[in-house]
Amino acid sequence: MSVAGVIVDDRGRVLLTQRADNGQWQAPGGVLEISEGITEGLRREVLEETGLTVEPVALTGVYKNMARGIIALVFRCKATGGSLTLNDEVRDFHWATPDEVSEMVTEAFAVRVLDALHDGTPAIREHDGTHLV
Repeated sequence: MSVAGVIVDDRGRVLLTQRADNGQWQAPGGVLEISEGITEGLRREVLEETGLTVEPVALTGVYKNMARGIIALVFRCKATGGSLTLNDEVRDFHWATPDEVSEMVTEAFAVRVLDALHDGTPAIREHDGTHLV
């Protein structure tokens, strides 16, 4: 099970991280440890990748990578402290508009970020690692 936090600023932009291993842009997140709760793991992963402390606002989507069998829970978050800090996992940060998200992020991961900008029932989607299926 993985989690991701879509951090939205007061201008409606979202924080994207550029992965150090493959150069792709995504929302910060990662795999939960067996012994931790979902919210606890979300906060840990976002802090590790960004240096920011966050508060989850809403669960915005549930996504299954059909090729790898991974379920991801995505939450809209607000930053409550800390400062952006590069690390071994992240090579860069970018506060992106929704249009930039569509240009910078592969379809399977862009939809997670864009879904997080909408209120309402969480989205439930499947993808193959790159494209929605």
